[in-house]
Amino acid sequence: MEPYVIDASGMYYRVLNQIIRDKIKEGYRKFILKNVNGQRYIGAGIMEDVYIEVHGVAGNDLGVFMKRGTIIVYDDAQDGVGNTMEGRKIVIHGMAGDVCGYGMRGGKLHILKDVGYRVGIHMKTYKDMVPVIIVGGKAGDFLGEYMAGGILILLDLWGDDGRPKVGDYLGTGMHGGTIYIRGDVDKYLFGKEVGVVETTEDDVKLLRGLITEYCEDFKNYGLDVDEIMSVPFTKLIPVSTRPYGRIYAY
Repeated sequence: MEPYVIDASGMYYRVLNQIIRDKIKEGYRKFILKNVNGQRYIGAGIMEDVYIEVHGVAGNDLGVFMKRGTIIVYDDAQDGVGNTMEGRKIVIHGMAGDVCGYGMRGGKLHILKDVGYRVGIHMKTYKDMVPVIIVGGKAGDFLGEYMAGGILILLDLWGDDGRPKVGDYLGTGMHGGTIYIRGDVDKYLFGKEVGVVETTEDDVKLLRGLITEYCEDFKNYGLDVDEIMSVPFTKLIPVSTRPYGRIYAY
């Protein structure tokens, strides 16, 4: 079956999403959305193995609660990309906003450039699913806040413009999972709940595999796995499984 093409120019987000749901019921599995301009909830709650191309800026909560499928955005995305997703993959060929991967419990989120604040917040491993977020640029404050599982990788590939690669309160409240940051990180940025440990051979093998897939998703941008891996990574893990246990009364 040929892809179903939708011109979303001026279209209300509920109309757009209803069309996609209706066409999935009719058997369509590939969609090309043109002239997208901030429409929200694209791909929300997808249960089927669907492929969606988004041409334009995707609105808030792209792929929210997505359990299967793949979404490719050939531009930027707003806040909440991959909110509580379990699905296969979301790829953003640009920047993304705040709280990407909120509560994410499976699948992969690949972002080419920068992200905003609180990316990976409440990210968690769910049963045998291990979510992965890879950010190619810089990140704002509270990266990995309250992170309970999964893998979060920050690459900082796009040159030094004077900003730190990551903001303040890195890993605040983190009690599970792993954060890998390419290059050195000033310790004053860390939340008190995280510590730096040595990157092992198994870590390097894991990173190379994940970054190889990331580079393949962005193969038109000249990314080189060996060049990326030539810079050592800082590995952050939580130092407590219950960082705020003492504030609760029983």
